[in-house]
Amino acid sequence: MKLKLDENLGTRGQSVLQAASHDVLTVSAQLLEGASDEELIEKCRQESRALVSLDLDFGNPLRFQPSKYPGIAVLRLPVKPSHSDLTNLIHTLVAALKHDSLVGKLWIVESGRVRVYQEPGQE
Repeated sequence: MKLKLDENLGTRGQSVLQAASHDVLTVSAQLLEGASDEELIEKCRQESRALVSLDLDFGNPLRFQPSKYPGIAVLRLPVKPSHSDLTNLIHTLVAALKHDSLVGKLWIVESGRVRVYQEPGQE
């Protein structure tokens, strides 16, 4: 799957996702730091890349309607996160991508589970 890691993730997780055969670009590598959420998600749409972010704003399906995009995965860290918490979320995402498609969906990735938001009628 083609993915874009938001700037709030840096390059963390990029190697794990690439090792799982995903095509991964980062916001930083494309010099998109500071882009608005709207600009970033539009760039993802143009490139057919699902966005992976820590930004909870992308978890609002009223603002970013999942069916309009190649997918949005929001990683939910605990209140006092550690490096291993982020690594666990990336591994949870990798495992979920083996079994399901992110296209047109919003995934909220938490430790050991993925909550899927899919618009009504989009099965």
